[in-house]
Amino acid sequence: MRRLLLWAVLILAVVGIVGGAIAYRVLTPYKGYQANEQFVDIPAGSAPRAIGNRLVQSGVVRDRVAFEVAWRLGARDRALKAGEYRFDQPLSALAVADKLARGDVYLRPLTFPEGWTMIEMAQLFEEKGFGGKREFLQAAADPVPIHDLDPHAPDLEGYLFPDTYNLPRRVDAPALVGQMVARFRAVFDEAVRAQVAASGHTVRELVTLASLVEKETGQADERSLVAAVFVNRLEMGMGLYSDPTIIYALRKAGRYRGNLSRADLRLDSPYNTYKYPGLPPGPIAAPGRASLGAALEPASVDYLYFVSRNDGSHVFARTLEEHNKNVQEYQVRYFQEGRDKP
Repeated sequence: MRRLLLWAVLILAVVGIVGGAIAYRVLTPYKGYQANEQFVDIPAGSAPRAIGNRLVQSGVVRDRVAFEVAWRLGARDRALKAGEYRFDQPLSALAVADKLARGDVYLRPLTFPEGWTMIEMAQLFEEKGFGGKREFLQAAADPVPIHDLDPHAPDLEGYLFPDTYNLPRRVDAPALVGQMVARFRAVFDEAVRAQVAASGHTVRELVTLASLVEKETGQADERSLVAAVFVNRLEMGMGLYSDPTIIYALRKAGRYRGNLSRADLRLDSPYNTYKYPGLPPGPIAAPGRASLGAALEPASVDYLYFVSRNDGSHVFARTLEEHNKNVQEYQVRYFQEGRDKP
């Protein structure tokens, strides 16, 4: 009896020691990698054992057993989510298991400003290290994702919604382009499409007009006024005379040098609204929500002209005489005074 009691005490002691060791390995923060940060990619469908092995190899947890115990204790009722994870400080195995169960994957924001073209977006995509410019443009050249809304679209210009997208370090360009089109569709919802249909215009016409508004002004209170000027001109058969349309054509041809010349105004391109009446063939940039709204509901005004005040805002006019006075004051005199200053 005494021997059995001794064995029981010994077993309990061993269990206590082993349990204490496991508890230490599970609960004590650990950092086994030398760099300031460590990234671990967890493939979809990975079992806890395989995940534990990856974490051990990366120096994130001490050993696989500690991770599996941590998972059973703190996250067994939650699936460990796939994705790339970033670790930059010592963490306990329990904290690591919780991080994976929460799906706290590493994402970086990529912001595409309103009024950017596909080429500008592709350049930023590459500059920020997410992927190649060529791959982005190849994905954006496929108009199929938008053909139900715009059957004449040759590409996705105007339909890649400008917004901030949270992305992993390495992102598939077609997947990102798909997200951007989906975001456009979410903004350009069924209610908006019904309004467009009721207006008698096509989605392409509306988005094209919105892209002109986006490029002409960044002032929130001016968008509906700029849209009204273009709509009034279209209804009267006047030319739109929009500089951004020529700039877009020049950039497509690789000829834009930062300023417009008189020769540029004679550029033979369907996007040249100085030469050809009506809207250009398609969007010249990606309009944001506000510009889409302005194109859909222009202000009820009879303005036909506007000119820059050189401070980001514009002055509007109803007659050519009034417009010429504004040009004299805000353009000719402004630049004349600038040249006269020492």
